Amino acid sequence: MIVVFDAQCLLCNAWVQFLLPRDRAGRIRFASMQGRTGQALLRQAGLRVDGLQTLLLVDGDRSWQHTAAIFRVLHVLGWPWRLAWAAWLVPAPLRDPLYRWVARNRYRWFGRSEACLMPSPDVAARFLD
Repeated sequence: MIVVFDAQCLLCNAWVQFLLPRDRAGRIRFASMQGRTGQALLRQAGLRVDGLQTLLLVDGDRSWQHTAAIFRVLHVLGWPWRLAWAAWLVPAPLRDPLYRWVARNRYRWFGRSEACLMPSPDVAARFLD
């Protein structure tokens, strides 16, 4: 399972930092959309890096975006994060516009870094590129 994220987005980096200690089994790997692997995965999913406003989750030949990606990742983390599945009761056409609104404003609200996240040596193998 690979999370493709915007390494320049401080909100996205916070998401990765949230996931790392909670994925004790190390099932989630990470690829920045600025890297070769991340760009290849985005192309494979039919997405462009320019103006991208979603998190992409890739698991084998399947991929998910927006809130579906978040819920699948939280499911992998186990209890208590699996409780997020209750949000599936809200239809995606209602959930995803809020997600896209936050994504459009992420740099303005949370900031942007020109330097990419440098993982610590104990988790570096989980980052592709």
